[in-house]
Amino acid sequence: MSEALTVSGLLTEKDVKKLTRLARGGTVGPTAVYYAGVTAPIISASMSVMVRNTLDHIGASPYWQWLIASLVAAFAGIAWYLIFIRWSYRHRHGRGNETTEETKVELQDQNLVVRRGGVEIRAAWSAVSDVSASRSHVTIMIDGADPLIIPNAWFGNDKAARKDFVARLNEKTDA
Repeated sequence: MSEALTVSGLLTEKDVKKLTRLARGGTVGPTAVYYAGVTAPIISASMSVMVRNTLDHIGASPYWQWLIASLVAAFAGIAWYLIFIRWSYRHRHGRGNETTEETKVELQDQNLVVRRGGVEIRAAWSAVSDVSASRSHVTIMIDGADPLIIPNAWFGNDKAARKDFVARLNEKTDA
């Protein structure tokens, strides 16, 4: 039975942005914006035809038919495109407490324990799918949960502590 290794600290806004990029697998993004641009002309054309036919049916002159149909088509296309743009616009990163509540990560014999505020998550070592260390942070990918980032700043200037922590992570995930 080995001694549990623990590291804790606050995430910065920059760390939360990295974490969000790792965790986000959203269905709305550049592809949705592309399709908004493709479908907006179709919506515009459909609205133009419907409005023109309606105005023709009520006996409006051809001038008013084309003018009003064009204006409605333009506004329909713009509105459709703006809805998609607004939908794909992403707001703040994170859930709100990543930068205000201390996160504590503990490597125990049986599992990985993450605590933030009043929430504790326990992940069996078999659920840890990947551990990678970059120049600025350690990333832990957990099946069935959001990824976890441990910034190097949490280790202070103790490079040996970071190295031991990563070695223990790798040891546990390889077993």
